[in-house]
Amino acid sequence: MTISNNSRGILYMVVAMATFTLNDTFIKLATETVPLSEAIAVRGMLTVLGLLAVARVMGVKDFNLAAADRKLLGWRTFGEVGGTITFLLALRQMPLANISAILQSLPLAVTLGAALLLKEPVGWRRMTAILVGFCGVMMIVKPGTEGFNIWSVLALVSVGFVVIRDLSTRQFSSNIPSVVIALFSAVAVTIMGFSGLALESWRGLTVAEMLMLTTAAGALIVGYMFIVMAMRVGDVAIIAPFRYTSLVVAIFLGWLAFDTLPGPWTVAGAVVVVATGLYTYLREHQLQRRIAASKSSLTGTATPDR
Repeated sequence: MTISNNSRGILYMVVAMATFTLNDTFIKLATETVPLSEAIAVRGMLTVLGLLAVARVMGVKDFNLAAADRKLLGWRTFGEVGGTITFLLALRQMPLANISAILQSLPLAVTLGAALLLKEPVGWRRMTAILVGFCGVMMIVKPGTEGFNIWSVLALVSVGFVVIRDLSTRQFSSNIPSVVIALFSAVAVTIMGFSGLALESWRGLTVAEMLMLTTAAGALIVGYMFIVMAMRVGDVAIIAPFRYTSLVVAIFLGWLAFDTLPGPWTVAGAVVVVATGLYTYLREHQLQRRIAASKSSLTGTATPDR
């Protein structure tokens, strides 16, 4: 059975969201005692080394980019660094599930950005599904009940940076290995971490802290690779809603690591989010079957029952 680009993109997105959330969990745990800049720098060094190892295994030796791709890399790096700074500052002060809920506005933002800037088609059914999913997020955030503070604003700003990152990723030349794009991002974030040490002092790490940062780096390596692959295949409008799956992972990890249980509104919102993603996937699967059936009728071959 051939897997469509959209199905592969959905799978990549789900893996990326799960591993990014795992990274967030361990970074939040580590920065309870480790200065933020030091945590970013140490995690960054481990991530760069890991991605270099992946590149070696894949046989990637050429890291040169064409002029157009270097410009895109500049924009992607800007989005990656800006998104990392604003997100991690907010993450230290907010519950994991809360900040993850705010970031669920990304599918709508990325899809609209792709439609407006990249002229990608977005049908009314897909847009409606994303809007319904976003309503589910609002059920979780409950704006106005507690009000937005500075950390909520930083989380929203990080959304804008990530939109820049993802739309830039989508325009890279197809011959550039995803690991190369991920490696440049990791190097930029690592440099940012070391730069921040000018404002914070370095301290020795305990074994437990080092294990947490190593786990975060491992999860980040997988996340970097899969988010790049997700944004380079399929339709943004179909793949983007599966960012919502990170919220489900965040609720579970928030309970497991920080003993915070979601309330009834959070659970209801999560159900809406998951249902939205399933609807989008099932519709895509239905469309692929229709296309396959149409091609079979044109070539005169029968499509086997499944």
